[in-house]
Amino acid sequence: MEGQLSTPIALKERERAVDLLAVGLVSLVVGAGTGVVSAAFRLVLANADRLRDAFVLWARGQAAAGFCLAVLVCAAAAVLAAWLVRRISPYASGSGIPHVESVLREELPPAPLILIPIKFFGGVLAIGSGLALGREGPSVQMGATIGNLFGEWFHLGWKNSRVLLAAGAGAGLAAAFNAPVAGAIFVLEELTREFELHIAIAAIGASATAISVSQAILGTAPDFHVGKLAVVGAEVTPLFFLFGVIAGGAAALYCEALLGVMSLAQSLDRRRVGLYAALTGAVVGALAWLAPDIVGGGDAITQYTLLGTQPLAALLFVFFFRFAFGAVSYATATPGGIFAPMLVLGAQLGLIYGRICQFIFPGLELQPVGFAVVGMAAFFTGVVRAPLTGIILATEMTANVELLLPMLGACFAAMLAPSLLRSAPIYDSLRELALRRDGAPLESVSAADKPAEAPRPRRRFPRVLPLFGVR
Repeated sequence: MEGQLSTPIALKERERAVDLLAVGLVSLVVGAGTGVVSAAFRLVLANADRLRDAFVLWARGQAAAGFCLAVLVCAAAAVLAAWLVRRISPYASGSGIPHVESVLREELPPAPLILIPIKFFGGVLAIGSGLALGREGPSVQMGATIGNLFGEWFHLGWKNSRVLLAAGAGAGLAAAFNAPVAGAIFVLEELTREFELHIAIAAIGASATAISVSQAILGTAPDFHVGKLAVVGAEVTPLFFLFGVIAGGAAALYCEALLGVMSLAQSLDRRRVGLYAALTGAVVGALAWLAPDIVGGGDAITQYTLLGTQPLAALLFVFFFRFAFGAVSYATATPGGIFAPMLVLGAQLGLIYGRICQFIFPGLELQPVGFAVVGMAAFFTGVVRAPLTGIILATEMTANVELLLPMLGACFAAMLAPSLLRSAPIYDSLRELALRRDGAPLESVSAADKPAEAPRPRRRFPRVLPLFGVR
């Protein structure tokens, strides 16, 4: 009798162990594939930025004709990127992270394979033309698509494909910013918002192989170089809590600005499709011709900010410009994320605050650059409400651990302030907008449209997994 009762339990445990092994092994392959795609995306974007700078330098030597040409080229690139999304792969719009979250909640079906080339080349057109968009959103969505496709190809079922989809998304973030731990934490803290053994193991495995592959291609240096920073004393710590409140308030304003500009863009596109993208691209072309250093994804601006050499007036101007420019760029619905633009704003806000505190409290040994590093995590936390991801991301990108304690205090306040202001996390708001746009109810898609019922691709890969009977 006891053996009869224990047999179903033993079979269930064996099946769970086999599932875990299958998902763990495939997650390594998903991470490697995501690492290749993300590294290639970074390389092409870097070359696109250099090409844009060379083109603008040439155009500035052509007087009025060069100005007009820069405006036309950037407008055409933005329109083409928007057209690729609208006509071929609507799920490739914007960051892609809201779509990934909707898929994980079974509110929308997974993206098909065509999303990867559209996201890749559309992102190159949009970011390369000078829009203030980041590489991480496309990398996350392409990684998620790779994860789901591997789950389908190996016939692992929706439950395990969902795990691989989440793992691929984390691997994309890890490879985009050379931040393996942040990629895995992002999956648990933001995408799934739960700790589940299969997801945790797959996320860590995929991030590990993604980073190994991307570092083999791009190198191992952190994304940003920061000089040596001293450990913050107790007398300075309250300033970081106050800064967190300021960063959280600015984050709430940023979310409202982003959603407001998106509403305006949609009203323009109702009158004429592509009008907003064309106008924005034209403005970007004019800005690139006049001041090429302030357009684009913003990594160079963040690095320059972390050097701490900019005058306060210049910092204020670029901060307010990029604040508006990021919202205007994202509203084009072209492929591109908001992480990198948020890091620019957070670093600049922190340096501005640090400079002001240094002037007000000359007796304290303040390092304004320290506030810039903390600002990256605090502003991100205020916008996304994922403090652990923000803290680890800023730490890994700058290879600096001296500021973990003040960063923790600032992120606490940066998360509390917008929550008290009833400002919703940005990805929740963007996900609801995407669901309304795609015609899906906010609760969930119908049973017939769930990813588990999606048709298999025509080309079937060999059944190397099922292992021991895994379907």
